[in-house]
Amino acid sequence: MGLKRFLPACFAAAALILPAAILGCTSSSSGGSVPAAGSTGTVALSVSDASTEDWAVVGVKLLDIALRPAASGDPVTVLAAPAKPPVMNLVQLDSLSDLLAGAQVPAGTYDQAVLTFAANPGDVLLTASSDPSPSFTAIGAGATVQPSNIQIKDAAGTTGNLTVSTTVKLFSPLVVAGGQKANLDLEFVLGHPAFIVDHVPASGGAALWTVNFAAALRQHPVPAPEQLVLRHLYGQITQVAADGSTLAAVRVFPALPAAAPETAVPTLQTVQIAADPVNGTTFFDQDLGTRTNLTSFSSLASSLPGRYLRVAARFNPDGTLVAVRLWAGDTFNAVWYSPEGHVAQVTVGDATTPYELAIETGAGSPVTVVVNNETEFYFRDPADPQADATPLVAGTGILDQHLLVRGFKVHASVTDFQSSPLVASSVDIETAAYSGDLSAAAATGFTYTRTFARASDDYTASLGYLPSATLNGTDGAGNPVTGFKWWNLTLADQTDTGANAVSDFVAVSGGSVDFGGSVGLVDVWGNSTAAPSDAALSGGWDARWVVLSPVRLPKGQVVSPFAAASSGGSFTLTVKGGDTTPVTVSVPGSALVYEIDQVNGLYTLVPVDPTTAAGLQSMAACLTANAPVIVFAVPQADGTLLAYGLYITSTGAL
Repeated sequence: MGLKRFLPACFAAAALILPAAILGCTSSSSGGSVPAAGSTGTVALSVSDASTEDWAVVGVKLLDIALRPAASGDPVTVLAAPAKPPVMNLVQLDSLSDLLAGAQVPAGTYDQAVLTFAANPGDVLLTASSDPSPSFTAIGAGATVQPSNIQIKDAAGTTGNLTVSTTVKLFSPLVVAGGQKANLDLEFVLGHPAFIVDHVPASGGAALWTVNFAAALRQHPVPAPEQLVLRHLYGQITQVAADGSTLAAVRVFPALPAAAPETAVPTLQTVQIAADPVNGTTFFDQDLGTRTNLTSFSSLASSLPGRYLRVAARFNPDGTLVAVRLWAGDTFNAVWYSPEGHVAQVTVGDATTPYELAIETGAGSPVTVVVNNETEFYFRDPADPQADATPLVAGTGILDQHLLVRGFKVHASVTDFQSSPLVASSVDIETAAYSGDLSAAAATGFTYTRTFARASDDYTASLGYLPSATLNGTDGAGNPVTGFKWWNLTLADQTDTGANAVSDFVAVSGGSVDFGGSVGLVDVWGNSTAAPSDAALSGGWDARWVVLSPVRLPKGQVVSPFAAASSGGSFTLTVKGGDTTPVTVSVPGSALVYEIDQVNGLYTLVPVDPTTAAGLQSMAACLTANAPVIVFAVPQADGTLLAYGLYITSTGAL
């Protein structure tokens, strides 16, 4: 199975989703007045594809989103951040959505989106996780990258007002009809080879990091709003409707970097949240320690305004927000101090050792919560309101059976946020994330094998495939999908679905390459999210999808120089820690190639097109015998590598 210290742990994607005609709240727009029949829209942020082992925080400040009309006219601003925009941690949004703002969008067709980010020192935050992969050595576990060591590519403006704008061309234009819904999804691929790149200066010293927003943004279709899993929302309640059906709250975000005690950062966004009149909303009063089930907020109309809330919400098909579970407290800490993040460690207890979950919260160190026989585990399933509101299982059995593993994205609620140790009253499983070596793929399922630095975190898990009739988001063209699907990282527009998806996946998932030495065998690597195979999890988990993720190999050295073809080409290499037997790397025209050089003390990151004569010439000049190279690739059945991405250099900057 090889040593996985060289495998990527950061293949995740964050998506900005604009489902038109959802909440009906307003924001500014330019380019003239909005037609009376124009649609309203809302913006959400989500992450999909995989958990992130190496980073606890990838924090960004999004200042502005604008849509450009396809024909003519001024851009329409759909998000204008407050004077002090909150820092959004992309790592916390694994397969989730997070509402940012709403806007009136004039009816029409839009073919580009322009996103603007703050780019001053300190506007991008990078904090390593408490237990990153062993190959992640540029900074220590739990360490924060100093702002002076972060270079934001293409930043422009004056000191203190630096910004960077990125235009995303929509391969499927957004059509907004008067009074109708439309969906737009713009994703960050957190594991894109050129999004966050580390460089170790030849002269020594701390690693430098280049953040390249343009490389990692793309369009990707989204499912219907009622299929979106929303991250828990925080806010301060302003009023309860006269009939008790809804409450209004001003959205707040926790401060980043984390404060002690944590403080709330207000936004301009007001959201309306309805009680669930059918299944009921479970209401937790964090100050009184009580729990009730409500079909209306009427009984709380006088006590809720002014209090802080945290809510697990879902969308109705008409776009209204419904509270599944709601927590309220007089202070922000009362609702915030509920560990949220990826599971960093699972401790299976016994007569003398408690059952525990260590949850990576974004502060660079995990928070541990105790699981007991009363702890309820929910699986977020907004498309099925009754299932979303009903505990999946209760007690410690889910840990005994290894049905909750490192990498799951969870949000735990504690019985008393001031107690020690913290005891989980409930755990929302927001993403059942699996990743690792793929093996034993067959018509009924496949196996993940995952190894970590801590052997106690290792797991081998057999997953089935999502049943063919079960709704499963969309394909690359935005068409609804049922059943299992798979794709190659950043090629979601080529998603494999339908009757042949399983057989196609079986055919491509069995490759491997043996580098010998301490590197050993490298297998095909996958990432998945899963759903319970039945209502009580008695049959385990079924994979909704698999993303085939390229392996980041150890730093390599070219043996046979690059030989160009009409598009792309090939070369051979050995890698640090492997033996001296070279391995062939095929570079298709679709490969992502970046030349990294050091110029006047700054690192440049320039894309190289392997389909052009100029690009092939650059590759041939860099990939000479003994030249350094870093390869992201998928192992093939014939023992070769199919390159997904390359870092090359003409100045030895690798």
